[in-house]
Amino acid sequence: MDTVTNPEILSFTPDIFPDYTEVTIPVSIAPLNFSITGSFDKIHLRAEGGKRGFLEIQTKKIIKFSEKKWKQLLEENIGEAIYFTLSVKTEGRWKQYATFSMYVSPNPIDYGLVYRLIAPGYETFGNMGIYQRNLSDFKQRPIIESSIIPGSCMNCHAFNRTEAQEMSLHVRGANSGTVIQNRESLKILDTKTDKTIAACVYPYWHPSGRFISYSVNKTEQGFHSTRDKLIEVFDFASDIVVYDLEKNELFSTDLLMTPDFETFPAFSPDGKTLYFCCATQQDLPDKYREVRYNLCSISFDASTRTFGSKIDTLIRVDNVGKSISFPKPSFDGKFIMYTLLDYGNFGIWHPEADLYILNLEDHTTHELTEANSPYAESYHNWSNNSRWFVFGSRRMDGMYTRPYIAAIDENGKASKPFLLPQKNPHSYVMSLYSYNVPEFINTQVKFEANCVAEKMLATEREKVRFMK
Repeated sequence: MDTVTNPEILSFTPDIFPDYTEVTIPVSIAPLNFSITGSFDKIHLRAEGGKRGFLEIQTKKIIKFSEKKWKQLLEENIGEAIYFTLSVKTEGRWKQYATFSMYVSPNPIDYGLVYRLIAPGYETFGNMGIYQRNLSDFKQRPIIESSIIPGSCMNCHAFNRTEAQEMSLHVRGANSGTVIQNRESLKILDTKTDKTIAACVYPYWHPSGRFISYSVNKTEQGFHSTRDKLIEVFDFASDIVVYDLEKNELFSTDLLMTPDFETFPAFSPDGKTLYFCCATQQDLPDKYREVRYNLCSISFDASTRTFGSKIDTLIRVDNVGKSISFPKPSFDGKFIMYTLLDYGNFGIWHPEADLYILNLEDHTTHELTEANSPYAESYHNWSNNSRWFVFGSRRMDGMYTRPYIAAIDENGKASKPFLLPQKNPHSYVMSLYSYNVPEFINTQVKFEANCVAEKMLATEREKVRFMK
């Protein structure tokens, strides 16, 4: 290893990809490998813990950490920063950049993530799948891939909190159906009834594990002729229902099945409130820009399967030309994170879509400025301890959605987010797939994909009843 001698000291930090400077990271995270912009004869890195320990790497291209040494350095510096000093050698002379840091949080993070990988196309389903990733290393495993159910679209996966063995998954296409797995059973359902407008989508589990809230939507897409927005997704109709796993029944209330557009339901952590988005009915597609969703709630009694007698509007934004989508309550009951956009409810295609927080204790709201970018921030989910969140962002190129993770404190203030690490960080640039609907999981998902595919191809479905 070359010794860094008499370097020219620079006053600025290096331009690295991904940008991991000044981020907060969990102690169990996989190595944050990165590259430095430019061409150099040699690159030297010294990483030194604020408490103890250090490591050194010398390379010509990508900084790749030993998993063993990385893990040891993080464990030795929980609650403290690690300081990174990069030096580069060109034509026999060294230059040393200003030091940057990563803070190792004392708050743990969950075992892993589940997400869908999908090409950003519109005409056909194409190749896609639902995958799981261990956050402490680089291992990605398929849960189910569309190749085993030809002509299918895998979507709307959700877990009960972060419980990996309580999962709902929807499959669209000729062999459509809803798969629900818990510790007792695996069901393949036909959730379309003569009392509902469509099959169930956008699931959210009740903490008891007995119920799953869904919306039923008549969704269509349209295309823009401008570069900034390529596609628009909107609902011609939508209602909210709840599925009872014990009785194999859907039920709802007239308050959630109106001519207005009700969608994206989410139960509170105590199971006593159902949050959702609601917009006044509009003439579509002509007035799609007038569709704006407020954040609403209704009480729910799990013991009697009944809802409250009125709808509460928690945040009204339609009167100021904004719209809310993807409300997700933190599991400690303090916050609701949501996406704010100009109109509609599918922020993944809206560059202006940003993340916001509602404080349920004092009912104030604020933008998560530390996490937002000029591009779309969309799907998001909380860690089990409500000290981390993951979200999809198109900040890298405006086209592909990638997963970012950020810490969040008890006041709802977020840290600078970091891109999910890869063994080769340039794999994001080379990939033709977007990461959709990232969800934390507490352990590896066990799922018999071939068994499920066999049943779906044989059209084995359990018909769901609707009981109002």
